[in-house]
Amino acid sequence: MSTDQGVVYLVGAGPGDPGLFTRKGEELLARAEVVVYDHLASPRLLDLAPPEALRICAGKSIGHCTLSQSEINETLVEHARAGKRVVRLKGGDPFVFGRGGEEAEHLRAAGIRFEVVPGVTAGVGVTAYAGIPITHRDSASAVAFITGHNGPNAEGGRLDWQALAQFPGTLVIYMGVTRLEAICHTLVKHGKPDSTPAALIESGTLPGQRTVAGTLATLPALVKEAGLGPPALFVVGDVVHRRPSLQWFEDLPLFGQRILITRPQDSARTSAKVLERLGAEVLVAPTVEIRPLDDFSELDRTIARLAEFQWLVFTSVNGVQAFFDRIEALDLDLRAVGHMKFAAIGPATAEALRRYYLRADVVPESFRSEALAEALAERVRGTRVLLARATRGRVVLKEELLKVADVEQIAVYQNVDADRLPESVMARLVDGSIDWITLTSSAITGRLHEVLGPELRERIGRTIKLASLSPVTTETASKLGWSVAAEASQYTWDGLVEAIVQASAINEKRRP
Repeated sequence: MSTDQGVVYLVGAGPGDPGLFTRKGEELLARAEVVVYDHLASPRLLDLAPPEALRICAGKSIGHCTLSQSEINETLVEHARAGKRVVRLKGGDPFVFGRGGEEAEHLRAAGIRFEVVPGVTAGVGVTAYAGIPITHRDSASAVAFITGHNGPNAEGGRLDWQALAQFPGTLVIYMGVTRLEAICHTLVKHGKPDSTPAALIESGTLPGQRTVAGTLATLPALVKEAGLGPPALFVVGDVVHRRPSLQWFEDLPLFGQRILITRPQDSARTSAKVLERLGAEVLVAPTVEIRPLDDFSELDRTIARLAEFQWLVFTSVNGVQAFFDRIEALDLDLRAVGHMKFAAIGPATAEALRRYYLRADVVPESFRSEALAEALAERVRGTRVLLARATRGRVVLKEELLKVADVEQIAVYQNVDADRLPESVMARLVDGSIDWITLTSSAITGRLHEVLGPELRERIGRTIKLASLSPVTTETASKLGWSVAAEASQYTWDGLVEAIVQASAINEKRRP
């Protein structure tokens, strides 16, 4: 038995932004067999677990996957005793108002080995994203983390509110939004000036983050007017005054934008990071999956006679990876293609070649099959060309090159249509809380159209904007009755992101 079987890892998921997740947490999720997660943990983190891992929602918030704490404890013990690697994914940090200590004690009493992986707690992460430093040399040299769950008037409360009112630093109050007025009143009653700066931060570190700042006297009314609610963090102290000069998250170019990526899972993970760095919330729902071939015999026979070809042409990053994965599987190395010249449809594909220490001899200025055919026409005249591609796709490249060269086309991987979109994504589409959908190929566009019902199809391109990677993809969307709000000028993922940024900036200027 592996040494990490029958173990529970209490892992902090951070305050919401999946980019704040720790490297150790990511490593453990990648090997998890069971994931028991809080509803506040980012859904993007669940994508890091193996597809076959059992996922159990254990949130205790009203209306969210209600498992009692004792049920959570027993669930962890049950799966660990079955020899499973269990990740208990907890919002924020496991030991900061997360009952991680209780769960660890229960595991110890049951004889189950556990490890704790700290996470970024909301009191540090959320405040930083709101531009409020919890300590500052000129404002506060101490900070207190407080739970407002029971409120200041609860019987048997363990907090000394009089002492907290006199605390010479920043108060960071978790779970206090529903008792905000009572907490403000109690602090003032015990001596905290009603002019003390205070702020409430809703959905901190997420694109829906909203911050209202005022004083202990004015904040409850301001929060009520703005309609803020949980999850929220309440901050009291002079450091709140620093927010106007230190806020940064809300200034990111895609802050507040909710974007659905429909690329295959492996590509989507890298793509999502680019959007998240710009402030967007990202959902991933592949409409097409990239998979190995079911039968490698034809590819293997072609690889065995690579000496017959002078050119090897790739039309995707996936094609490069799949081809050289097979080269390695056959116990060959780069000498098998040492005599060949290479063409790549775009810079991303060329970069994939460079990872194998190969340089593309041809990369067209416009990253389309037509442009690649034009760039290659004179170079490949009279030669033998091998096109490495997916099991399906456009045939224009082969047809154009056949006019000047002897061309063979070989499938090195397959595209498989997704049966449906995840239920969580469908719910977001239905409730209108997605702003953009990215389209990176005609196949992806067509499949998205197929998996959506008639009502949602009508909303795509209208209330939900589309961003297209290329004119070819845009044309496919148009034939399906969809209008595209942003099209990449350079047919790369970075070009598509830039198109969304520019379109979002224009829309922002048009707002009254």
